[in-house]
Amino acid sequence: MSSVLEKILGRPDDDDYRIDTHAPGPDGSLPLTPEMLRESPSGDLFGWSQNVGMGWDPARLLGPQVLILGTQGGIRDEDGRPVALGYHTGHWEVGLLMREAAEEVAGLGGVPFAGYVSDPCDGRSQGTTGMFDSLPYRNDAAIVIRRLIRSLPTRRAVLGVATCDKGLPAMMLGLAGTRNLPSVIVPGGVTLPPTRGEDAGKIQTIGVRFARGELSLEEAADLGCRACATPGGGCQFLGTAATAQVVAEALGLTVPHAALAPSGQRVWAQMARQSARAALHMAESGLTTGRILTDASIRNAMVVHAAFGGSTNLLLHVPAIAHAAGLRVPDVTDWTAVNRSVPRLVSALPNGPVPHPTVRVFLAGGVPEVMLHLRRLGLLDETVLTVTGETLGAVLDWWESSERRHRMRQHLLERDGVDPDTVIYPPEKASAAGLTSTVTFPVGNIAPEGSVVKSAAIDPALVDEDGVYRHVGRAKVFTSERAAIRAIKEGRIVGGDILVLIGCGPSGTGMEETYQLTSALKHLPFDGKVSLLTDARFSGVSTGACIGHIGPEALAGGPLGKVRDGDWIDIRIDLNRLEGRIDMVGDGEAPATPAEGAEVLARRGPHPDMASHSLLPDDTRLWAALQAASGGTWRGCVYDVDRIIEVLEAGAKALAAAREAGGAVEDRR
Repeated sequence: MSSVLEKILGRPDDDDYRIDTHAPGPDGSLPLTPEMLRESPSGDLFGWSQNVGMGWDPARLLGPQVLILGTQGGIRDEDGRPVALGYHTGHWEVGLLMREAAEEVAGLGGVPFAGYVSDPCDGRSQGTTGMFDSLPYRNDAAIVIRRLIRSLPTRRAVLGVATCDKGLPAMMLGLAGTRNLPSVIVPGGVTLPPTRGEDAGKIQTIGVRFARGELSLEEAADLGCRACATPGGGCQFLGTAATAQVVAEALGLTVPHAALAPSGQRVWAQMARQSARAALHMAESGLTTGRILTDASIRNAMVVHAAFGGSTNLLLHVPAIAHAAGLRVPDVTDWTAVNRSVPRLVSALPNGPVPHPTVRVFLAGGVPEVMLHLRRLGLLDETVLTVTGETLGAVLDWWESSERRHRMRQHLLERDGVDPDTVIYPPEKASAAGLTSTVTFPVGNIAPEGSVVKSAAIDPALVDEDGVYRHVGRAKVFTSERAAIRAIKEGRIVGGDILVLIGCGPSGTGMEETYQLTSALKHLPFDGKVSLLTDARFSGVSTGACIGHIGPEALAGGPLGKVRDGDWIDIRIDLNRLEGRIDMVGDGEAPATPAEGAEVLARRGPHPDMASHSLLPDDTRLWAALQAASGGTWRGCVYDVDRIIEVLEAGAKALAAAREAGGAVEDRR
């Protein structure tokens, strides 16, 4: 044997060659009846054979089968130490929740099954080609989740255990598409912040801060080591992961007070058991997901999103959930109306004004506490059902006088010395504390289809006395995020600049997340305003004058792709009226008007350096084409099968007509 083979194969001992060739099989017998043998599909019967083959007691086969789907990642030893790492803390402890739920199902006479569809980490893939797969993954995972559900035909209910930026949205899409089944979301919870150090959002800027001399090597190494203070759960801020949990609960898909529970702690584990009981109750009572997800519950979720000041990525996910559920898809007008009518009540990372971590939001009462305030303002539909089988109104009645509410809020006051009403503000105190509505949707000659900015997160010092952020400056155009972040690190972006990143929408990069840029603009000092315009998207922790989702995307012929270095850009965002415009206003020595800028753009062709990234995977190119045919970014980047088939059939007819025309020309020759 060669030395290489010996190194790989090792030296076997005698036990390696003692191989059994048959086994007695499980004890007992299947609880079959003549009717089952005559009428049941062979798959149902063989399924029982496999169940007992895996060790399940044959006498316990008749209970209701509950499928537990999770986004578990990594291999975790019994003592919690890693055997193999996951992609992120958010899915590291999900298996513990699944186990709690499974034990509860079994203890109540049910038969638990488990399947896994793991998920990537947007933080880990920032600034890398891994980001090209991030948003497309959501659609893929939702498809796999639905296929796994259908592949267990005997399941009576489904539990979806997930957190983080793509795993939980994918789980909600998957369950929303199985309308005739009972299903419950089990949020994976949040990680704790370090006792001394920085949160997981700010820590992602250590590279650029070191490059700019803001941190020493020792400081960066120390802070980076402690940012994820506990091993499980989503990040400590109201980014996409936490906001997705909030939205899941606001939709009625979780048990009460489930979102943002601290991962690994008893209250978190109990939530999994409560969810299992809810799923079994739904199965017994015939309550299905299709009765919970309605146009009214979608609007409730949008209202709660606005009150929390949540991630702009949910503008992609909520419409996709509505589409999967067969409901009306909310548009920009709906989002604008909601954000104008709903006060922001939650003070938390990253928007503040006080940067409380998400565990404090949970202790202050989380989603039900916010909904209590919204109910008093008449902003919620209380008649919608929840997975408990009770209406939202009944759940809020319980919460208002519950021991759980009182003790959680009291614990926050005693443990951290924080008044819960300064984390989740009563509406009459929120505005005075500096909380403003969250999201604005600017339009203009650069963004005829619209765009989005988290206006609540613009530095108040940069806003004029009338509540308007104004920035007129010259564009510095980049066709890749790598080039833009290099310019920031090298000090080539200065106060007054308007950084324009083009060609990074779905067709260019899979609509990558550009947190490298937004975090740098937040945490680095600039002598003046610096704004960002892009057709890409942002991390939920992004803040500042960062305008994304600009449509049409540059590579689809959008005017953003015609902007050049030195062009004058006029940005106006009214934080009070939640209105905004972004216009190119000329390319001369001084700014002109939006009409003159539009004429210049109309005469130009696309930027000569703009192209889809050379490493964009074929899988993502296919996703980009399918979501474009389905309505694009502002319909949630979904797969609308009817629209896709219509486009394919029209294309096939056009190609056939072209071939016939070509043949006729040849015949005439």
